[in-house]
Amino acid sequence: MIEPITLLLASLIIFCGALTQSLIGFGLAVVASPLLYIIDPSLVPAPVIMMGFSIALLTLFRERGQLEFNGLQYALLGRIPGGIIGATLIIITPQPILGLAIAGIVALAVGLSLMKFSIPVNRFSLFIAGVLSGVFGNIAAIGGPPLAILLSGKDAGQFRAALSAFFIFSSMIALIILAFAGLLTLEHFYISLMLLPSVILGYLVAGRLVGRVDKQKTRSLTLALCAVSALVLTIKSIIELA
Repeated sequence: MIEPITLLLASLIIFCGALTQSLIGFGLAVVASPLLYIIDPSLVPAPVIMMGFSIALLTLFRERGQLEFNGLQYALLGRIPGGIIGATLIIITPQPILGLAIAGIVALAVGLSLMKFSIPVNRFSLFIAGVLSGVFGNIAAIGGPPLAILLSGKDAGQFRAALSAFFIFSSMIALIILAFAGLLTLEHFYISLMLLPSVILGYLVAGRLVGRVDKQKTRSLTLALCAVSALVLTIKSIIELA
């Protein structure tokens, strides 16, 4: 069972991640996964995926009037082979290597978020984004960046709604694949229930802050935090390998 101090730290991390995602559209897993993996590797990916599902459900309820689901089915289709690849890598890869992989995915997400891409949104690009999302999501619960980059040209409300819809369905796909791979247990559900209040609190606080905070500064601060946590996780994993 999870230690009380670990639960307290995990709750704080999940709160920060939920707050970030509620404000800018994605970020719970990018913020939470590397930090949670440092304090307890068993918290990644299943509990983070469940928390991502919860915040996506809340966000979609708020932004439901902005939802346009055109083409997202192709991204969801890509999540299936990508998720199978990700789950396979978890099974065959030693823990320190997985730590390095998660740090690398976070660093890649940060780097891509800083760049401006203009990629045509079509069936093929949505499918490829879905495959990458599946690989990243089942290794590190970080499935958002590939699709976020592809849909970055949308209006902010449409962006949050589209990503939330994608996260809801893709999280279910990811959890089914993890269950078949034997990587989802009852303990993960118990831990997720204990962390759920932090998600709800982050969502509610974000609702109070929307319109009052500079989203660009929030995004920059989030990316800086992610870069630092990825570096710390890299160092920890290298030490374990040595």
